[in-house]
Amino acid sequence: MMSTQSIRIARNDVLGKGLLISVAVLVALAAFGGNLLELVRRWSQQEEYSHGFLIPVIVAWLLWARRDALASSMGRPSWGGPVLIVLAATMLFIGELSAFFLLSQLGFILALLGILLAVGGYSLLRVAIIPILFLIFAIPLPYLIDSELSWRLQLISSQLGVFILRLFQVPVFLTGNIIDLGRYKLQVVDACSGLRYLYPLLSLGFLAAYLFQAPFWQRALVFLSAIPITIGMNSLRIAIVGILVDLWGTEMADGLLHLFEGWVIFLVCAGFLAAEIYGLSRLSGKGFFQVFHLPAVSASRAGRIASANRVPAIACLLVLVGAGAAVYFLSNRQEIVPERLRFIAFPANLGPWQGRPSLLEPQVEHFLGLEDYILSDYSEPGGAAVNFYVAYYASQRKGSSPHSPMVCIPGGGWQITDFQRVSYTSEALKLSLPLNRVIIEQDSKKHLVYYWFVQRGRNVANEYWSKWYLFADAITKNRTDGALVRLVTPIYRGEPENRADERLQAFLQELAPRLSAYLPSETTAHVGSVLPRHKGNES
Repeated sequence: MMSTQSIRIARNDVLGKGLLISVAVLVALAAFGGNLLELVRRWSQQEEYSHGFLIPVIVAWLLWARRDALASSMGRPSWGGPVLIVLAATMLFIGELSAFFLLSQLGFILALLGILLAVGGYSLLRVAIIPILFLIFAIPLPYLIDSELSWRLQLISSQLGVFILRLFQVPVFLTGNIIDLGRYKLQVVDACSGLRYLYPLLSLGFLAAYLFQAPFWQRALVFLSAIPITIGMNSLRIAIVGILVDLWGTEMADGLLHLFEGWVIFLVCAGFLAAEIYGLSRLSGKGFFQVFHLPAVSASRAGRIASANRVPAIACLLVLVGAGAAVYFLSNRQEIVPERLRFIAFPANLGPWQGRPSLLEPQVEHFLGLEDYILSDYSEPGGAAVNFYVAYYASQRKGSSPHSPMVCIPGGGWQITDFQRVSYTSEALKLSLPLNRVIIEQDSKKHLVYYWFVQRGRNVANEYWSKWYLFADAITKNRTDGALVRLVTPIYRGEPENRADERLQAFLQELAPRLSAYLPSETTAHVGSVLPRHKGNES
């Protein structure tokens, strides 16, 4: 049995270490502050991540619920803590340079784990690690992954919704994500809105699996089932709208869509999760609240006064202070934006090709978030046409970046029937251009598409290499400007594909010498302006 003096010493040790952890967490919040504010911005602006405001509250609740176990688990400080802090500071530094905020935000979680390890050792880390890792669900996906995943899930949801409608003998036609009910059309944005609850439901699924005291396979099932539940619910929503439109007309649709765009979907999905847990609990012959509760957490160590060594914790504090100071100076760095001609001055005539410019719809232009663009139909004297489109982004630090045609084409109802990565070479122009060659079809229409990315003087066909160059150039050149170039021509009835290739290549011969003035090269000798460091969405 411990003496009164030993108990007092142990209590003072716990209080001192608790204070040290609090100070270190505050320093980490200051060092990672700009990147954490980006989290708050996305929570505020994107409904699918609005649950992020609740995640820190839930984490605080989970930690408070095991406060006695935490206090009793203060062990010998580990030098593994400063190692994790150095890794977290490196992630912060790289994330700040490249505007890849996911890296910095994950670094913050790593820093929290490092602080616990440096102050209370592995025994403290074992008790606190699950609540701390739950913070991962507060971090939004990078826009590239988020966009591609959303489009693909939207397509699945739309297809399932149409399948249900056809089971009920409702006439419907599906074109990509556009569901045509004859008298009413569900556009892409309508068809996908239920999917905004996938991310909060995954968070809820993880929490439910943690509270579900059952075998691991049952917990994993509860967590992973959030995905099919959300997609299925959204598909059912589409089907219900279609059935009501078929029975009572279009005036029923808008009100129902508004109802199901709210928290109704999330609550119903949460109900399905609860029902799943109830069903699994009945398999073991137990009641719901016998298996669904906070786990009993015991201390990882007890009965021993922890080491009073503060050196690992002090080392963590010094590294965090240094990282915060470095980030402060980096945040004032201005991004280089080279001078270029704007597309409003792009010639209407390219050799024999006569152009007819047009504009994107305002909502599409806003969604794309581009700095400048050109959309023009060029035709040659024989009547053959080429649609020319360039989307230019002066800075991709704000999250706006070229949208991959491989995602947008299926979403517009076109089917990709052939995809090749090829190279166009012109000896006269001394040009070797890597590009993507795509055949797309819709109904009886068939088109040939060429597209590639231009990243600070590089022509790149592979979009993932394009993202890598963006990451590297943001660090080494302080530039993130880039563009997507796309050419489309119809393959006319009875026309061989190689004739369409010849047409696009003839257009390229005229286009290539003129395009470079509108897309900055690798050199940055002529700098037109600089943008202040902006905290925005990552690509």
